[in-house]
Amino acid sequence: MTSAAIHRDSRPAKPPSGLLTLAEGARGMAELASFFAMRPAMSLLPRGDGHGVLVLPGFMASDSSTRPMRSLLADLGYDVAGWDLGRNLRVDNARIAAMSARLRELHERSGGKVSIVGWSLGGLFARELAKLHPEMVRQVISLGSPISPDRNHSNARHLFHAINGKTPEPQREGRFVDTGHAPPVPTTSIYTRTDGVVAWRGSLQHPELADHSRTENIEVHASHVGLGVNPSVMFVIADRLAQPEDSWRKFAPRGLAKVLFPAVRAH
Repeated sequence: MTSAAIHRDSRPAKPPSGLLTLAEGARGMAELASFFAMRPAMSLLPRGDGHGVLVLPGFMASDSSTRPMRSLLADLGYDVAGWDLGRNLRVDNARIAAMSARLRELHERSGGKVSIVGWSLGGLFARELAKLHPEMVRQVISLGSPISPDRNHSNARHLFHAINGKTPEPQREGRFVDTGHAPPVPTTSIYTRTDGVVAWRGSLQHPELADHSRTENIEVHASHVGLGVNPSVMFVIADRLAQPEDSWRKFAPRGLAKVLFPAVRAH
C-alpha cells in the first residue's frame, strides 16, 4: 500500500546483500516469463485516455529493456515513447538536454501533459525532468530508483562512478543535488524489499521532503531487474496512469489485489 509514516532512516546506507544480487538474474527471468504468460489477461487492466507516456530505462539498459512495458501501455491506449537515446550510461548536460527535448516532443505530439515512467536510474531522471519542466509533466512513476542522494544504497555505484565520476556534470553545476526531494507533480515510487541492486530504503520518498498529498511509496514482490515486467508492477502502473488528470489519488488496492501489495511499515 501507500506509505503514510515513513521517515528518514538514521542507519548508515548500505547496498543489498550479495545473495539478493546473485538471485537477480533467475528471478528476473521468472518475472519476464510471468509477464508473457499473463499478457492476454493484462488487456483487462484499466484503459488510458491517450495521453503521452515517456518510459526511461535503467542504468546500462536501453529501450529494448522497456519494450514489453511500452507495448502493453500502447495497447491500453496511451501515446507511448521510449527515450531513443541508446544505453543509459552517462549523466551529463547533453543527456539532460536530450531527455528534455524528448519530453517536449511527446508533449507537443500528444497535445497535453506527459506521464514519465522511469526504471532504476531512469526513475531518478524522471523526477529531475519533472522538476525542470513541471508544466509538461502529469505524474512520475519510478521503479526501484535510487532517489536517495546517498549512493551507498546501490551496489552499482562503483561502475556508475567509473563512468560518470563521483560528481557528474549536472551536480557540479548545482543540479541533481536534491534527488530526495519529490518533484512538484504527483509522484509514485514502486520498490521491493528484495531488490538486489538498489536497497529498498534508498527508493523511499519521505514526507518531510515532499508534498505528502501527492507522493506515495508502493511495495511489490519483485526483483530489481524484473520490475519493468513484473505483472503486479504493471497493475500499479496501469492503475496510476488511468487516473483523470488533476484527480490524482493514492493507490488503494481492493479485494484480492490487497494480497499482492504488502503494507508499508514505518522505518
